[in-house]
Amino acid sequence: MTGSTLVWVLIAFGVYLAGMIIIGAVFMKENNSSEDYFLGGRNLNGFVAALSAQASDMSGWLLMGLPGSIYALGTGQAWIGIGLFIGTVANWLFISGRLRKYTIRANNSLTLPEYFKNRFHDEKQVLLGISSVVIVIFFLVYTASALASGGKLFNSMFGIDYHIALTFGALVILLYTFMGGFLAVCTTDFIQGTLMLIALLVIPIVAYFTVSADGLANVLNTTGVEAASFTNIMQEGGKPITAVSIISSLAWGLGYFGMPHILVRFMAIKDEKELKKSKLVGIVWVFLSLLFACIIGVVGRAYLAPDILGSEGQVSTENVFIEMIKKMFTEHYALPFLAGIFLCAILAAIMSTADSQLLVTASAVAEDLYKGIFKKDADEKSVLKLSRIVVVVVAIIAYIIAWNPDSSVMTLVSDAWAGFGAAFGPIVLLSLFWKRTNLEGAVAGIVSGALVVILWDYIPLAGGQTLGNVTGLYSLVPGFFISLILIIAVSLFTKEPSEEIINEFNDVAGK
Repeated sequence: MTGSTLVWVLIAFGVYLAGMIIIGAVFMKENNSSEDYFLGGRNLNGFVAALSAQASDMSGWLLMGLPGSIYALGTGQAWIGIGLFIGTVANWLFISGRLRKYTIRANNSLTLPEYFKNRFHDEKQVLLGISSVVIVIFFLVYTASALASGGKLFNSMFGIDYHIALTFGALVILLYTFMGGFLAVCTTDFIQGTLMLIALLVIPIVAYFTVSADGLANVLNTTGVEAASFTNIMQEGGKPITAVSIISSLAWGLGYFGMPHILVRFMAIKDEKELKKSKLVGIVWVFLSLLFACIIGVVGRAYLAPDILGSEGQVSTENVFIEMIKKMFTEHYALPFLAGIFLCAILAAIMSTADSQLLVTASAVAEDLYKGIFKKDADEKSVLKLSRIVVVVVAIIAYIIAWNPDSSVMTLVSDAWAGFGAAFGPIVLLSLFWKRTNLEGAVAGIVSGALVVILWDYIPLAGGQTLGNVTGLYSLVPGFFISLILIIAVSLFTKEPSEEIINEFNDVAGK
């Protein structure tokens, strides 16, 4: 990238980042209570809620991890996208409305742990404490993945040392989240979600028409892959895809039911009318985004030829989208400022997830642990102050986790996604749709789901290897279903919920 091009790209980045910080400053004065800071006063409109939920969901994984895995192994990796689309649709259609309604009925719960506590009348605060700890643990890993994505982006784009780039990205995200809270996060997410979608649509379409004269298949064959195998969804890395691989990929969709940073958007939507609008916008956005992220992996393999990412002397396959933009607006089209804007889409994906994760973690510590357990008479000012302190502390710890430049964005995201999906997904589902679910079952489900994922991914239980490595099965699968089974079994073998809890359930269910 030439010096003049780099200047224009830096200007684009500067304009974008300044805009995000200004939004944080504007909304800072509107945060007068913890409900404002964590839920925006439950006043989100449909479009903002939808794009905020989806932008905070997808992260840098959408523009780096998914296209990179398809670039390296072929369209067999698209099964993850299929699973995520199914999960997104199910989440909007079955969970969003009911959860919003139930959190209001359950003493106006502001957070997911508080919802669990109020839903099951947990007077001893056991659920509140356990679920808050789970959020802190897994969001540290998840936030680290977003910060690592930002470091890799700046390192690849500007040749800035990874650690300096990591520091800069973390500071910007921290600044506007610290100041503006939920409304700032959702407003920036709306802008970021729009920018992500435009970039996802434009770049692969332009790249496709650039290489189509030589034929996509012909170009692919020159890059060390067989085009027919590479574009076959039943092939993975040139070999037939296994049933375990398909199941593991589709299982990503189960994670949606337990993602606190997504579920909190449902809780914050203004009313039923706005919720209907959100469902349509959210589903269309995620369909187009996942589809074109997959297309980037395929078209990018041909567009960047003869270079092959991931080979000796080349950058990681996770940089395929970055390299496509750099080549498109330097070699084919002299539009460096536009290149900077499209590259901001990757930064947008990273920031839209990291800010949400910081905010949810802050709510778990300040609202649930501090005010919910340790200091129940805490006033709004002290909770707000602690929330901002927690945002800083969590960002610092995630920054330390992301310090290794060789850390895989895909691995970090998959570990955190599995943890949340297994710990919270089954209990969210059953708490909304099975009135026999009780407190003991909820505790058993959250604890077992989180523990299974940790044991499966990190503890060498099989001849010095983890069960995940031995079986090839994504930890979300055993974690989710063991949690589900234990919730049902423990609930059935322990005391039935009180009449008051049953009446609350029936109110929400409309019975």
